[in-house]
Parts: sequence; structure tokens; C-alpha cells
Amino acid sequence: MERRLHSRHNAQTTVYIQTPGSSGKVYRARNLSANGAFVETENLGLKKGTLVEIAFAVTEGRVTRIHRRSAVVAHVTHGGTGLRMETLAAR
Repeated sequence: MERRLHSRHNAQTTVYIQTPGSSGKVYRARNLSANGAFVETENLGLKKGTLVEIAFAVTEGRVTRIHRRSAVVAHVTHGGTGLRMETLAAR
């Protein structure tokens, strides 16, 4: 049963993730939705519920927009990290 409110889209973008106590690093996003992302990462040592800052670019036609969001680690697997982005209304 699918619980997502927004469909996922395969991503060909990079995501900059800044974790607590780090200067940040660039990773490859596997998919994105309006509320989340799955990012291919090595073991970052993050636990579910950890707050991180992310930034990524989305190109729509000839316009590229940079999005910066706070996100919460939703799950960690051997292939990467699932992030749930905070909505703009919550900011």
C-alpha cells in the first residue's frame, strides 16, 4: 500500500547535505518528490529523526531553481538515506 502523498520522480541531480557538526558534502539523489528524497550515501552515522539541511537544483525547461530545505532522516539503508523534507508552511 503506497502511503506517499506525492509521487516520486527519478532524479538526476546532486544534493548537498549538511549534517550536525559537519561542513556538508555532495551526494547523488536517486529520486525526489515534493516531500522527500532518497540520496545515495555512505554510512553517515545518522539516526532516524536527525535534522539535516539540504540544497538541490531542479531544472524546469530553461529555468533552474535552487531549493534549500530542512529535512529529517526517515530511514537509512545500505544503499542510502531517505529524507523527509519539512514543508515551507512549517518554516
